Amino acid sequence: MKFFGRKASAKDRIHKGPAGHDGGAPPVSHRLTLEMKHAETFASMLAHSRASRVIEVADLLAGMYICNWDRLSQYWESADRDEIEVFLRGICRISPQRWHAWIELYDRERREGEKPPWLHLPGSKKDALSNEPLRPSAALASALKQAEKIAPHFDRVEGRSIPILTSECVLLCILRASGSEVSGKLAATGLDAAKLEKVALSPRHPPLSEGNPRT
Repeated sequence: MKFFGRKASAKDRIHKGPAGHDGGAPPVSHRLTLEMKHAETFASMLAHSRASRVIEVADLLAGMYICNWDRLSQYWESADRDEIEVFLRGICRISPQRWHAWIELYDRERREGEKPPWLHLPGSKKDALSNEPLRPSAALASALKQAEKIAPHFDRVEGRSIPILTSECVLLCILRASGSEVSGKLAATGLDAAKLEKVALSPRHPPLSEGNPRT
């Protein structure tokens, strides 16, 4: 199973989650696959752009869509895919023009083999990501905690077994959030919950070390 962070190369590096272990920081509670790390970075940029102190569930959903739609689109019927885009734009309060500008810039940089230039996305602050990392909102923290409990894949960190969070695990836990307005609206978009659950909980295939960005 290849991840980011192995000594072999930077390409194989596995990323820490929000509770990274550096110096006196809390112990690592989970790892993120590359596509989830990209989504988290994009979500942080969205939160910074509206001067928020926390990353909301909607921010992460938008990041997952922008950075990993090829992989997640299979959980919606083709006829419903325009609806999920409108839904995400709405809950994130993003204009269609700004939304598509981000998608186009992300796709262009990915095709050119460069790291997505999050700091230069339209509407973002030049030093937005240079500040102290934002923490997840209570709702997002709860979803991530639930994802840690159901994740079928693990990594070894300092003698401990750490869950690896995939897009499917996180999306499933957002969908399952009891009483969540976002969860209810997400379900109404036609998301195939049974198919998502089957993939999210399956231990048969290791999580991808390379993300599949949206095209």
